[in-house]
Amino acid sequence: MRRLLPAVLDIAPVLVPLAATGRVLLFACAVTMRLRRGEKATIVGDLIYLALAAFIAGGRFGPESFTG
Repeated sequence: MRRLLPAVLDIAPVLVPLAATGRVLLFACAVTMRLRRGEKATIVGDLIYLALAAFIAGGRFGPESFTG
């Protein structure tokens, strides 16, 4: 909810897609690290969070974003 408040209240709405993009990078690195360490059984959670963050980032940078 905290990530949506800047966009809903029009207080620096550009922070929402930037935060989501940071999450995408964080979880992409987490998935890479788990693959390098051979922890394939525990990678599912990271992939789910990566997909959710990518969905939010894509939606906020897309044509129907709050900033437009």
